[in-house]
Amino acid sequence: MLKNDRFLRACRRQAVDRTPVWFMRQAGRYQPEYRRIREKYSLMEICEHPEICAEVTLLPVRQLGVDAAILFSDIMTPLRGLGLRVDIVENVGPVFAEPIEREGQVAAIPPFVAEEAVPYVLETIRILRRELDVPLIGFAGGPFTLASYMVEGRPSRDYRKVKTLMYAESHLWQQLMEKLSAMVASYLVAQVEAGCHVVQIFDSWVGNLTRTDYETYVRPYMYSIVAAVRATGAPVIHFGVNTGHLLTAIADIGPDVMGLDWRTDLDEAWQQIGPGFAVQGNLDPVAVFAPEEVLAAKVTDVLRRAGGRPGHIFNLGHGVMPQMSVSALQRVVELVHSHEVQEV
Repeated sequence: MLKNDRFLRACRRQAVDRTPVWFMRQAGRYQPEYRRIREKYSLMEICEHPEICAEVTLLPVRQLGVDAAILFSDIMTPLRGLGLRVDIVENVGPVFAEPIEREGQVAAIPPFVAEEAVPYVLETIRILRRELDVPLIGFAGGPFTLASYMVEGRPSRDYRKVKTLMYAESHLWQQLMEKLSAMVASYLVAQVEAGCHVVQIFDSWVGNLTRTDYETYVRPYMYSIVAAVRATGAPVIHFGVNTGHLLTAIADIGPDVMGLDWRTDLDEAWQQIGPGFAVQGNLDPVAVFAPEEVLAAKVTDVLRRAGGRPGHIFNLGHGVMPQMSVSALQRVVELVHSHEVQEV
């Protein structure tokens, strides 16, 4: 049973006593305990061992006092579950043994059935539901972001290969996006059915597209994902990096919560998309390294821009960095929770 439902209430734009706060990548290398676990297990091995994965997920909730847990996993997990050969390479990121180049490779991707492809993820969620007294967030990568890695073969600076495929081979692009959007929808629904209260779509790299390209090549496939999850009753969060120019286009797909990076002022973003959305964000992650008085001022500025309106969830504008300290993140949580919500 939830003892703290601030986060869930904020997702639904309901009144809260304090602004809820959690952090993307809130479990990771900044934690000594996590580093010790990584000495024995790779990231993907952790994801595939439910007891260990649950322990890693719980660590920041207990250490930081955040208002939500996010399942420890990786956006590559469902693709690995389908048998695609992808490894998470240290200091590089996801690397595919056979990048997508031709139609036969897309046709060979099997349908996604969560209980067969990723049973360990669902078991981790079930364990966490027994342990947690705050809401649990599940997640998946967005189709464009997954396609970017699959076509480029690894992280990219210019997205040349994936954009070229998108522009030049529209039929292949459609096939790939249809497969990925069906997989993402099925995966997120399965996480909700296993016990997640909320899900977040990390379409991290759509900010590299123009608005026209997003609306043409990506947005048509997003509607079905959001609709499938919302049919379960679970709120949906959308997050992308450098997406200030896409906010209203993304809002059109209907997420409950719009995640913001730090490049767009929160009040301006909220004005753009309108009051019908909750908003998540958006402290510049580097501010966590600032002197105490600067950090406090920047946290206060984000809260001031939210103006006490129902539906603000405090978060960083991107994920926690490995160089951050537990104490600095604890301080952010304390600053947010000490701020009484007073609508202006």
